[in-house]
Amino acid sequence: MRIGLIGFGKAGKAVANVILQNPEFSLEWVLRRSKNMETISVKELLETESQDKAQIFSEQSINIDEHFTQYPVDAIIDFSSTDSIHRYGKAAAEHKIKIISAISHYGDDEIKVLKELSKTTTVFWSPNITLGVNYLLFAAGLLKNIAPDVDIEVVEEHFKAKSGVSGTAIKIAETLDIEKNNINSVRAGGIVGKHEVIFGFPYQTVRLVHESISREAFGSGALFVAKHIKNYSKGLYNFEDILRPFFFGDPQKNLS
Repeated sequence: MRIGLIGFGKAGKAVANVILQNPEFSLEWVLRRSKNMETISVKELLETESQDKAQIFSEQSINIDEHFTQYPVDAIIDFSSTDSIHRYGKAAAEHKIKIISAISHYGDDEIKVLKELSKTTTVFWSPNITLGVNYLLFAAGLLKNIAPDVDIEVVEEHFKAKSGVSGTAIKIAETLDIEKNNINSVRAGGIVGKHEVIFGFPYQTVRLVHESISREAFGSGALFVAKHIKNYSKGLYNFEDILRPFFFGDPQKNLS
């Protein structure tokens, strides 16, 4: 499966590294805002041996529609910025390229764009694309259904420089129908990301915890999504759509 990656920050580099090491996928190119690094490949930059082309392009140097024609891919994985979807989305949809977005926060305008694009191509969006976090979300939702009156608190921990409340924590709160003031944030050192859901029952507690050890977890999650939406028709999907058959049906149906 041919992959185009948009965004090459810390998370983007980790994702690129995972793609380069997976023989089921080919990293065709990386698209970034800056003109820096245009003369080298991702393989050279990350010092990774791979048969993938992994060319680096700048948005400033290309016409996006011509780029998709000259360098075709089956799916785009987006680890860039909130406004990026406005620049590449329409052209990607017209070329029937599947869009996998891992942007943490989208505003109403961007969500509207995703819905519009999904009328033409397959669009997937998850604020946190790690498989473990989404497993936690699904399991937490099941437990809440079993015990709707249980007390719930959410704790999220991230590196010191991270601003705002974690988008994943907000998603957990929305999934469990609890107020955002039930989210407790911790900022310390270089914590990659940790989320804990505490269910307070009389005389006992249940804790669901997910901790990201490395940003490569974003890459394995993105490729898990790419593998399972490979044959999905147009529409807007999230992780629940992919995970539900694993809990309630045959997960292989997503691969048929």
